[in-house]
Amino acid sequence: MHRNKLRIIRKQYGYTYQMMADKLGITKSYYWQIENGKRGLSYEQAVQISSIFSKTPDEIFLPDYIK
Repeated sequence: MHRNKLRIIRKQYGYTYQMMADKLGITKSYYWQIENGKRGLSYEQAVQISSIFSKTPDEIFLPDYIK
């Protein structure tokens, strides 16, 4: 997963770790772990995250060279 892309998009939207955690119904620590590669995420979480940014999971979580 390309978490750097997730971090970049989150910052472009001006969202903090806490804001994302609140939107997803998880703790700030849990979200931080997802974004920093310390914890995996389910397909459902990938869909939730991508919908916050009006993107598809592929746009966020797949490397550009695969698309």
